[in-house]
Amino acid sequence: MSPGLQQVLAAHLPDYCVTHRLDARQSRVCTHILQCRTEALGGYQLACDRCDHDQTQYLSCRDRHCPLCQQRASRQWAEAQQQAVLPVAYHHLVFTLPDTLNGWVRLRPDALYRALFAAVWQTLKAFAADPKRLGGRLGMTAVLHTWGQTLIQHVHLHCLVPGGVLTEQGSWKAASSRYLFPVRALSRHFRGHLVHRLRQLFEAGELSRVTAADVSERLDALMAKEWVVFSRPCEQATRSVVNYLARYSHRTAISNQRILAMDEETVSFRYKDYGDDKKTKVMHLVHEEFIRRFLLHVLPQGLMKIRHLGYLANCCRKKRLVQIRAAIAQAETAEAEPEQAANPVGPELEGWACPVCQGGRLRIVAELPPRRPGGG
Repeated sequence: MSPGLQQVLAAHLPDYCVTHRLDARQSRVCTHILQCRTEALGGYQLACDRCDHDQTQYLSCRDRHCPLCQQRASRQWAEAQQQAVLPVAYHHLVFTLPDTLNGWVRLRPDALYRALFAAVWQTLKAFAADPKRLGGRLGMTAVLHTWGQTLIQHVHLHCLVPGGVLTEQGSWKAASSRYLFPVRALSRHFRGHLVHRLRQLFEAGELSRVTAADVSERLDALMAKEWVVFSRPCEQATRSVVNYLARYSHRTAISNQRILAMDEETVSFRYKDYGDDKKTKVMHLVHEEFIRRFLLHVLPQGLMKIRHLGYLANCCRKKRLVQIRAAIAQAETAEAEPEQAANPVGPELEGWACPVCQGGRLRIVAELPPRRPGGG
């Protein structure tokens, strides 16, 4: 059986901490992952109501960095978002933070991530509001990712955008372009807005430990380069677009399925090489480097990595969706039937089929309190 992230951390995090200092946030995340579905979090004792089978089910940590928890969270999120799906074409766009800013991200991740969200939304909102383009109000769901396939730092936003706007008159205007907006124009507007916002952050004292010379040199160099924005229409049926985004919404830096092996020196994992025709390859990293790369992607406490903006914002979504559907004059998309979770927690375990006799149902017969290290 292949090891997972939990097993890698359990075996090698203590040695890593001898030579590396974890901040409070990184330490908390690692503790959650190590305790996930163990007696440390408590759980339930289950018994079949037909045969003699019994089993213990420990609780999940539900940390957003834990690969054990996020598959189920992704399903739940998709089910909750189905009611917001519109019967229109959708577009998937990706905006990437230049890698020359990675050092600033490590110093002030909260400020850089906020700037990225703001620059992307202001860019798309401005293009949608332009009367020469669509001339209305846009909606967007954006998901922050900070990694590449090899766990390097690669900060970018995945955006799912309905192909149309709500006009001031309350009518719906569909986008005519297959790619929503010209990507070259998008990239230049995004570049200018983000660089301007970063200068403002520095002047406001929010980029601590970054010098004025570094700001001037680095941002001037970025303005001299062409940036790339990825854009493509979603080919999925309308009712499937949320499931499409759910593949990105709760993805962790590395899933357990990608970790292939661990020996005394290295961790081996599978990755997709986009520079070589998307071929699947295997990378071998020493334990120290694997853990270092994973910790690059621990997000600041309280940062919202998934955001709904425009007419999809939580404060007005319900009202605007009714208005848009009426304008489109189509019935609301039927909600997808919820899938059964693979790893239930808590009372949701009640009534699951017995894995031994198949005819009985598992019932909770006892609650197991959390067991702290060193406890009896």
